[in-house]
Parts: sequence; structure tokens; C-alpha cells
Amino acid sequence: MVNDNSYVECLVESKASPVITFLKYLSIFFAVVFFIAAFLLGFGIIGLILCVAAGFAYHFAALNANIEYEYQYCDKEISVDKVLNKSSRKHVGTYSVEHIEAMAPSRSYHLDEFKNKTYKISDFSSKNKDAQPDPTYTIYYDGKDKIIFEPTEEFVAAVKAVAPRKVFTD
Repeated sequence: MVNDNSYVECLVESKASPVITFLKYLSIFFAVVFFIAAFLLGFGIIGLILCVAAGFAYHFAALNANIEYEYQYCDKEISVDKVLNKSSRKHVGTYSVEHIEAMAPSRSYHLDEFKNKTYKISDFSSKNKDAQPDPTYTIYYDGKDKIIFEPTEEFVAAVKAVAPRKVFTD
């Protein structure tokens, strides 16, 4: 029997932190200041080197200001990729459904038994704290990891079809 939910993917745009946005504008400001200082104030080669360094800082801040997470479910595995500035993709992790201890909405009572343990937290959500109702799900994985993400209903249904006793949708 072929299941039509054997491959599901979804894309979530993450909100940039205010620090990254501030660093982006600060670095472009310093690039302009150092460029002007190199030619008008006599800083010469030092000013140009600082201008290039500020330009690189702007490039990396701009990459991290526009982040999307792509979740893929295929063959009992959840794969998470981080897309930087809609151009560069970085694989963040692969999680086997067999090692999931529990997956439920982040505010679910099903996750209460895991609250007093220490986990490595990975947040792959949009980081929008004002969304109502809360769209985030939490996965407790292999006794070590706590993964927060925002799957679609189809994504949750696909994982629940494979592990119905571990996935809760309350």
C-alpha cells in the first residue's frame, strides 16, 4: 500500500533578531564612514581595509537577517535545512522518527513529564511569540535534544501515521 504522506515538506520564514538587524545597519554605516575616511581624512590603506572588513560584516549580518527553515519528512526521517538569504542552504539535522520520545504542540500537557530534564534546545521556528494559537510543536528526541519547529498539519499527520503513540495533536 502506497501512502501519499511518504514525503512532506514545509518552509517557515524565521523572524530576524533585533541584534542582527542592528548589526547589519551598523556595519554598513561603518563601511561608508571608513570609505570616506580613507580618501578625505587621510586614513589611506588602513581606512580601505576597515571598509572591506565592515563590508564583510554587513554580508554575514545580511545572511543571518533573512533565515528560512525547511522541514522534510521522508522514509521515517525528519530533515531540517536552514536557508540563508534565499540563496545558501545549510543542513542542520536529521532526526529519525524511531528515536522520538514525544512530539506535541509546545503547550501540550503531554510534554509535562519532560519539563524538569535538561535538553539541548534547537529552535527552528519562526520565533514569532505573538502568534495565536501557538503554531509550534516540540519534539523530545533521544533523551538529549529538544527541537522546536512549526510544521503544517499535513506534516504532523505524516509523522503521526508512522508513530501514532509518540505524536499528539491535542
